[in-house]
Amino acid sequence: MSQPDFYFNPFDPEFRANPYPHFPALLDGPPRQLKLFMPTTLIARYADVITVLHDHERFTVRRPETPYRERIDPFAGAPTILTADPPVHTRLRKLVSKAFTPRRVRELEPRIREITANLLSDATNSSEVEAMATLANPLPVIVIAELLGVSAADHTQFKKWSNDMISSFGQEMAAGPSPAGLAAKDELRRYLAEAIKQRSANPADDLISALIAARDESDALSENELLAFVVLLLLAGNETTTNLIGNGLLALCRNPEQQHRLRENRELIPKAIEEMLRYDPPVQMTLRVPTAATNVGGAEIPAGSLAFILLAAANRDPAHFPHPEQFDIARDPNEHVSFGEGIHFCLGAPLARLEGAIAIESMLDKFPHLQLSNPEAKLEYRGSMALRGLSELRLSAR
Repeated sequence: MSQPDFYFNPFDPEFRANPYPHFPALLDGPPRQLKLFMPTTLIARYADVITVLHDHERFTVRRPETPYRERIDPFAGAPTILTADPPVHTRLRKLVSKAFTPRRVRELEPRIREITANLLSDATNSSEVEAMATLANPLPVIVIAELLGVSAADHTQFKKWSNDMISSFGQEMAAGPSPAGLAAKDELRRYLAEAIKQRSANPADDLISALIAARDESDALSENELLAFVVLLLLAGNETTTNLIGNGLLALCRNPEQQHRLRENRELIPKAIEEMLRYDPPVQMTLRVPTAATNVGGAEIPAGSLAFILLAAANRDPAHFPHPEQFDIARDPNEHVSFGEGIHFCLGAPLARLEGAIAIESMLDKFPHLQLSNPEAKLEYRGSMALRGLSELRLSAR
């Protein structure tokens, strides 16, 4: 049997460290098929990705059964806006979307700026800053914790739980979850269940209280659904934005002419954030399962198999993005798919964009020069097959 003309292995640390050289082969032709832990189709081309993400009738977000699924599932089988199809998805999204309206996100801006300033205050006179621990890790989790109404003082613990769970998702599927990931799942669920219990007895001006009120008034959200959504927010609401900040800073350091351009013209920050999302996206891929045998881009995909939707590859498709390998902070148009498409478009996209913009702008304001402390050092990426984030990012700030 001949070897495939492409390489794709999200469980390989070397592949996760730099998947981009492997994408051109996947973009050159119809979707490719391979056997990972089950029959899998790789959807890479931009047009094919758009087609699948908009077709929620032929492609479900419900995950196939795996030997470890029940053990690691942080939602304990409850549906979420990430893992449910209509009409359940429609009901859940309508209920929770009120917390992420443009107006609500704008109201958070002063507090996000305050948190960012506080986090960077101790690094003012430093010649070196470790950007992940200083800013990228704590900022998003503090924001989402305050939004939910749980103690921001516990943000370090939240982040550890999140990291352990995300890393467990990146284990070889056949090997099962790590003990640390299982423990983190149980501890996080216990913590948040207690927070919900406290807010039920003593409502406050926070998202958990608002969701409890909505549940009690119309029974729109069951107890299990409420806990699952809070868990989802704490995981998705901090991990992806952490990666946006870290990956974005790395791109600026590796492209000093673009960093200089952004320093000289801060009006480009919104476009720069979009280019950071396209160029090195926090979420590299998402999953779908065909409900029936179907054809995408010339490839027959069996029902019940697994479709890897390669968002990061679609963002590098030369058929849609001129010179896709170039990092261009003024790229326009920039119709990347880093937040997904269709009914499952990321609910927290406006908040992620705002946090990313404030974080990047604040780093530029605080430090007149940003470059890698050791450009030759190998960067370490935290283990996850879908999420791409740095373990640390040491920058020379003077």
